[in-house]
Amino acid sequence: MAADGVWNITVNSPMGAQKSVVTLAANGETLTGTAVGQAGTQNITDGKVSGGDVSWKVAVTTPFPMTLEFVGAVDGDKIAGQVKAGNFGSFPFSGERA
Repeated sequence: MAADGVWNITVNSPMGAQKSVVTLAANGETLTGTAVGQAGTQNITDGKVSGGDVSWKVAVTTPFPMTLEFVGAVDGDKIAGQVKAGNFGSFPFSGERA
């Protein structure tokens, strides 16, 4: 699947660029994987894939406990979209295949 692989992702938040390494694996329309960033390693939950469209959630505790909700699209070796950060709003994210 187009989403499979390791991605270097940057979220452009008010706290500056937040970098993470996300590993995605598609099985039908289900997307699984992990995200490694400042808050350590978290499992991806509620992952979905449909063609190049992807979505997943990551629960973090740093700097505040919240669930990050990613919605984006894969285009070749690039990925981009929006991440909703709890009550803090939505921010753009982008990345490239590692």
